[in-house]
Amino acid sequence: MQILDNPHRSRGIDHPDLAAMPWPSADAAAPRALLARCPAHAPTPLAEARALAAEAGIAALHVKDERGRMGLGSFKALGAASVIAVDAERGRARGATYVTASAGNHGLSVAAGARAFGARARIFLSRAVPSAFADRLAAEGAEVVRAGADYAESMQEAEDAARRDGHVLLSDSSWPGYADLPHLLMQGYLVLTDEAAAQLPAPPTHVFVQAGVGGLAAAVAAHARALWGDTPRIVVVEPEAAPALAASIAAGAPVTAPGPVSAMGRLDCKTPSLVALKGLARDACAFATITEDEAATAVARAAAHGLASTPSGAAGLAGLLAAGADLRDRLGLDASSRVLAFLTERPE
Repeated sequence: MQILDNPHRSRGIDHPDLAAMPWPSADAAAPRALLARCPAHAPTPLAEARALAAEAGIAALHVKDERGRMGLGSFKALGAASVIAVDAERGRARGATYVTASAGNHGLSVAAGARAFGARARIFLSRAVPSAFADRLAAEGAEVVRAGADYAESMQEAEDAARRDGHVLLSDSSWPGYADLPHLLMQGYLVLTDEAAAQLPAPPTHVFVQAGVGGLAAAVAAHARALWGDTPRIVVVEPEAAPALAASIAAGAPVTAPGPVSAMGRLDCKTPSLVALKGLARDACAFATITEDEAATAVARAAAHGLASTPSGAAGLAGLLAAGADLRDRLGLDASSRVLAFLTERPE
């Protein structure tokens, strides 16, 4: 594992593409009120992983367990579906078609939200996405379109199709000229930290959160700062093969960081969301990149303690568990540390 300390902490990155982006929201009141009217919603548990904490040499490890979120098995249930719910309140969802690309759970959230509110979902999958996932999308009523060799190509196909056919593009990433819906989508993710704050016995000293394009990490970081100020050290964990955020932080500008395919498929994103990058440049303390082996080891260790997930879902835990003595010192981890981490999806 490698650690990059964030030189932009507190002030953010001065770049024209980021200046045009909104800051991530830190107010959980609106998504919380929306979810209160949803019969499928219930807070997810916060597990106290005492054995893993002992292995990591820290005082406490609490893991927000998203494996049962609203029956979809992932934190993504809080994102796209909530955007469609807001559209429904405004009278814009029924009969609409929502188009996106997905490498995993975002597509399920779009499909479930569309089905719930009388809309249609059209999900573009690259050829690398397993057929079992395509079957799950179809079971949710989505139209599945195979396009492109990787996520970036399928996303371009989805964007082209939405523009051509007059449909609503609902991505979980943001780029110049496209920010409003991803910003609203990220607000749904605030519920994770909001619930965790009510469940924790004491504020954390550290927050480890995984990132693909960065939407979850930026929402968690923004809300953690609103709740607990500058105290927690927020560590963003990415695959070594897809360090989109770490590379952008190092460059002081948004960059694409190409690399090989990662087993952390939900996090295998080479280009950051600009809304997320803007927020994380201000709010995160450090960016950790983990190897494929470190992710696999964390999955096995978590499963042995009742926290079975995937390499993507346990990547935040991997960032904690892979830290050797030198990295522990850099991250300020010691026997008094209280860590909050996130198990973001159920095992496949």
